[in-house]
Amino acid sequence: MMNKKGLALSERRESKGFTLIELLVVIIILGFLSALITGNFFTSLKKGRDAKRKADLEQITRALEMYYEDKKAYPDSLTFGSSLPDPDSTKVYMQKLPDDPTSGKTYEYNLTSGSYRLYACLENSQQILPYDSLTQGPSMTCSVSCKNKSESSISCIWAVSSSDISP
Repeated sequence: MMNKKGLALSERRESKGFTLIELLVVIIILGFLSALITGNFFTSLKKGRDAKRKADLEQITRALEMYYEDKKAYPDSLTFGSSLPDPDSTKVYMQKLPDDPTSGKTYEYNLTSGSYRLYACLENSQQILPYDSLTQGPSMTCSVSCKNKSESSISCIWAVSSSDISP
């Protein structure tokens, strides 16, 4: 028996779904797109944490400068996660010194010859500027390595310093 297109009904093939090849192509395309989106998402998270690190160091710098205005010296040490009080009065320069947003890492504070430097480790190497505006030198490496709380050393790649440090 023939239909109007000239094909026998037994030869006519009805397609009611997708073939295995079509499904595999779609799955591969979706996997590739999700990999791109996921990569961008994690990069955005790293950039956000790096921005917080930079903002934290700027806030600490402002508190240290207020401390210096009153005491004519910077504190000998800082304990991140606690306050920055005036040891001689009830004045508090910062309620809580921020800690690194990634657990297991910490900021570094060095006081040398009456001047300080604050160090942080950035996760996203694309945010590193070719020259640090404070030290007038390459910012790829610092003179100090940041430390995990587990004491393993990480290369420090961001620093701020007191205004009296010359390049």
